[in-house]
Amino acid sequence: MLRRPAFPITAVVLLLTTPLSIALPPPEDLPEEVLRTEMITEGRSPIDGEPVTAKEYAEIQQEQAERNLPPTVNADIQHTIFLLRLRKLLQTISPF
Repeated sequence: MLRRPAFPITAVVLLLTTPLSIALPPPEDLPEEVLRTEMITEGRSPIDGEPVTAKEYAEIQQEQAERNLPPTVNADIQHTIFLLRLRKLLQTISPF
C-alpha cells in the first residue's frame, strides 16, 4: 500500500514557482494616502451626467438653488409612481 506524503508535492512545487511579487501593487499605482490629498477639479453634471469643470458645476448648482419651483415630472410618470407606492402598501398589508 502506497502512503501519500503529508504535504502534497504539487503544493510545494506551486509555492516554489510562484513569484512573490504578485501580491504587490503595480509601481504606477498611487497610494490611497496620496489620492486623498488630491483636489478634484472636475465632476459630472447632475442634469445629464456629462463631464464638467469645477466652475461649470458651481454654476449649475447655483442655478438649481435659485430655481423657486421644484422640477416638474410628467403626469404619466407621476401616476406610475403613485401606483407603485400603492402596490407596495398593499403588499405590506396582504401576503398575496
